[in-house]
Amino acid sequence: MTGKQTRRNFLMTSAAVTGGIVVTTALQRNAASNTTPPSVTMPERILGRTEVKLPIFGLGGAGQTPLSWEGKQADAEAIINKALELGIRYFDTAASYGPSEDYLGKVLPPHRAKIFLASKTDQRDRDDVWRELERSLKRLNTDYLDLWQLHHVSFAEELDTIFSPSGAIKALEEAIAQKLVRFAGITGHRDPDVIVEGLRRYPFHTTLIPVNAADKHHPRPFIPVVLPEAQAKNVGVIAMKVPAYGRLFKPNGLTGMEQAMGYTLSQPGVHCCVIAAETVEQLESNVKVARAFQPLGEKELTAIAQRTASIWEDSTFFRSWT
Repeated sequence: MTGKQTRRNFLMTSAAVTGGIVVTTALQRNAASNTTPPSVTMPERILGRTEVKLPIFGLGGAGQTPLSWEGKQADAEAIINKALELGIRYFDTAASYGPSEDYLGKVLPPHRAKIFLASKTDQRDRDDVWRELERSLKRLNTDYLDLWQLHHVSFAEELDTIFSPSGAIKALEEAIAQKLVRFAGITGHRDPDVIVEGLRRYPFHTTLIPVNAADKHHPRPFIPVVLPEAQAKNVGVIAMKVPAYGRLFKPNGLTGMEQAMGYTLSQPGVHCCVIAAETVEQLESNVKVARAFQPLGEKELTAIAQRTASIWEDSTFFRSWT
């Protein structure tokens, strides 16, 4: 399937046959929510040059949580529904997150007009990326993604493949031209220099990177390397690994999510964060923290970072992932 119109017609027809297509327009994306708005809302920020205003906290679809576990549909749907009820609009997933896209696709379609839906591909070849996009759209039961990201880009050699004549960037550009994708992003948790080089080689709308209180102790930190480049280009920065899968809360570490999220969201240039939830109760607790967020001063940030000085290696374990 090579023709642009043919591909789009194929995607729309296939989704319609399965019975869940949500046809949207630019105006519909601003439609009112079906859910009751919370009495206290989360602070919002504009996600870089996307010009989209989003709450500072979004729901992650990975991690050791029901959203990425097989056989946990009921638990996953309960978390997703609670997220909608609490005013979360940013939903993060990826093609490689187990059944995450399927679970989201069973709950989100009626709310599609008001949410910001992001997924990712770890493929690097144009044709493979297209196949993964088609699969993601069907699983998510939607006809477009708000944000499609090149997933965990770790090495300079990957950038060469991505930006080659038959590389992944061609699929991203084609998908945006066909209105199957609104914005393009790049993610990575291994090497900040690779992410910076990606931002220099292409005008990505967003980047998803680890931003947490242990970062400054790592010999190759993300915060001082990527954030200035992103700010200079008005790239939307989405923070991940905020509590480092809870490892920041070890004895003598951080006292709770107030410090973890406070540190991350107080970094200049960070627009929002995505954190997964193991239970509905954990999600409610995280949203409560996000609603109460106030930017921290330099003295507070320094004190929080100092609490991770003895646990930073364990708390940046993800830096070895490829």
